Amino acid sequence: MSNSVKRRIDELRTKIRKLNYHYYVLSESLVSDYEYDKLYSELQKLEQENPELITPDSPTQRVGSDLTSEFPPFKHSVPMLSLANTYNEDELYDFDRKVRENLPDGEKVEYITELKIDGVSISLIYRDGKFYKAATRGDGFTGEEVTNNVKTIKAVPLKVNSVDSSKVDLEEFEVRGEIYMELEAFNKLNEERARKNEKLFANPRNSTAGTLKLQDPRIVAQRPLSIFVYYLLMKEASIISQYESLILLRELGFKVNPNFRLNGNINEVLEYCREWESKRDNLPYEIDGVVIKVNSFAQQKILGNIAKSPRWAVAFKFKAKQATTLLKKITWQVGRTGALTPVAELEPVLLAGSTISRATLHNIDEIKRKDLREGDTVVIEKGGDVIPKVVSVVLGKRKPGSKEVEIPKNCPVCNSVLYRPENEVAIYCQNVNCPAQIKSRLQHFVGRGAMDIEGLGEALIEQLVDLGYLKSFDDIYNLKNYYNELIVIEGLGKKSIDNILEAIEKSKNQPLERLLFALGIRYVGAGAAQKLAAHFKSMENLINASEEEIESIYDIGSSISKSIISYFANRQNLEILNKLKSAGLNFERSKEVISGGEFNNKSFVLTGTLSSMSREEAKNIIISKGGRFVSSVSKKTDYVVVGDNPGSKFKKAKEFGVKLLSEKEFLQLINIEM
Repeated sequence: MSNSVKRRIDELRTKIRKLNYHYYVLSESLVSDYEYDKLYSELQKLEQENPELITPDSPTQRVGSDLTSEFPPFKHSVPMLSLANTYNEDELYDFDRKVRENLPDGEKVEYITELKIDGVSISLIYRDGKFYKAATRGDGFTGEEVTNNVKTIKAVPLKVNSVDSSKVDLEEFEVRGEIYMELEAFNKLNEERARKNEKLFANPRNSTAGTLKLQDPRIVAQRPLSIFVYYLLMKEASIISQYESLILLRELGFKVNPNFRLNGNINEVLEYCREWESKRDNLPYEIDGVVIKVNSFAQQKILGNIAKSPRWAVAFKFKAKQATTLLKKITWQVGRTGALTPVAELEPVLLAGSTISRATLHNIDEIKRKDLREGDTVVIEKGGDVIPKVVSVVLGKRKPGSKEVEIPKNCPVCNSVLYRPENEVAIYCQNVNCPAQIKSRLQHFVGRGAMDIEGLGEALIEQLVDLGYLKSFDDIYNLKNYYNELIVIEGLGKKSIDNILEAIEKSKNQPLERLLFALGIRYVGAGAAQKLAAHFKSMENLINASEEEIESIYDIGSSISKSIISYFANRQNLEILNKLKSAGLNFERSKEVISGGEFNNKSFVLTGTLSSMSREEAKNIIISKGGRFVSSVSKKTDYVVVGDNPGSKFKKAKEFGVKLLSEKEFLQLINIEM
């Protein structure tokens, strides 16, 4: 091999990367398709003749041939928080007020406004300037690795551009963005599927999410996916603002939405929101609002985060799009708690990129309040441009003789007499063995974010319940005993059943917090399950906990504690848990690496604002060292960390004689210099 061959390969790669950047990021075509194909073919030929020169970042290596049999979990180093939503200008003014109140007096606040792309959030990891891994958002803490599929997206650089080394350390950094599909490309994709008699996608976002989970990256490469990035996370960088971050991302070769703007005050933010709400239909992709961020990173750090979202950013959601259609019938669905939900069966209508034929009506009081009747012409909209709902009735089109909706007396599935608790709007089927409840509970248990048992979908669960193979959670782990019966079920077969049984076996390794969420205990969502698992460490400890112990956990209130106590007081639930434990599921939290464990079983309360870190960062440090982060002060509290502008907890700590730590003392305790 001559040096000239290596030089030519490097030249071709550099040239093709440049052409890809201009075409897929800047939407500029520098050469004809023929010229591009000629360069690409030459590179392919040279690499085939010199395979030792093939590198992962070569333009020819985007599409692998290996099937992805699973998407392993990926723990985010920094949580991918969701944004709090605002729906009107008053709420935006309130956001601005809170920002300014929580910053030092006299500080000027600038805001960056960016279009809120209706796509799928993604995290891209780079090492030494080269694409390394990609992961979905998941629950914000743990996503799924989808590296091979994201690598096929040509707007994702496999190698970033060289920039001033003082701006960014390329050794390892993370970029976050939104993968999306343009409307024209989506429509063409659906036209192609229609020609092949394949099921049509509902909307661009759903097709994007589904594409990222395909097992064959060659099929993903044929789908018209693109990306806009908006966040750069590095260990060390000289940039001090979100505006500089977006400029740097562009310099590195990433596709940044060009419509971001720096605003000097909240009134300019409102002007931007009004402008893009009126112009949203002119864009080639879907947006559902505007993201507003405090521009200064220093100010972002002062403001910090709450449990699920940052205090320094918010989403302004556009008004939902509306359509009118016929309400043909009202049916009732039974959920996993036994609650009945009325559903509007509609004449199918196109709304905000998808065909709507059903919409939730929430409860009987909602039906009465809106005076909804079968046969009415109704106005529907997508709540947050996602969930369809019935807004109102067009009374002028109501047919004579229409009748008010009656509250059902019996369960539509098992015919049990229904019950409506005092002071509640919900109606319940109390038969825990109602097939609809069993199906719904099982669907939640196997779902993503819970036990994540791939292949055991809604349709198959319904079939297995009807056949009598599934009645409760523990039955899932006994399905292997019905192997011969399962492989003859239409649409399955040996390979499908083998994959499902393998996924069931694999689910036994899910952590305790996933199992807690999967049980479907009322009010215990994924976030609460994580806090409970971190605090109690085992299922047994939680079962034996009192309401007071449960409520001592930060952000866990009386509704959750009462629900947990009630769940574990049920003998049938405990029997199922014993069977799950015998099946080998995780009833203990994995031992985490604790830095010295010097805070072991020590409880901390934080009051006021820390200048060096956010509340969430302080909480994570305390937990990592074996301590407990609690929300209220008692005589048993070990430490109260006092920041700027402390609240009533400071006064209570002094009354109880609890040890007070200034921010400086706290930082010394955790070995951080101020």
